[in-house]
Amino acid sequence: MPNKDKPIANPSVILREEFDDWAILFDPNSGDAHGVNPLGVFIWKRLDGKHTAEDILKELKEECEDVPPEAQSDIIEFIQELVKNGLAGYEM
Repeated sequence: MPNKDKPIANPSVILREEFDDWAILFDPNSGDAHGVNPLGVFIWKRLDGKHTAEDILKELKEECEDVPPEAQSDIIEFIQELVKNGLAGYEM
């Protein structure tokens, strides 16, 4: 069974940070591109199979002031969307 607590980014997907307020996740296998905001980039960079959503939230709170209470649910929802779109998954 996969370890669903520690998601991992699809290694084929390319992160392009060319803008101040958003970036692009490009999947060369499908040709799909997905725009992400700075929080999405922050999360993406931690999808290494070693961080849980709680770990990511903890790091976010260390780096940013005034993290809203709904941040953890937003992180989980974003990860679920990445998995749904084939951009991330879980190691077996």
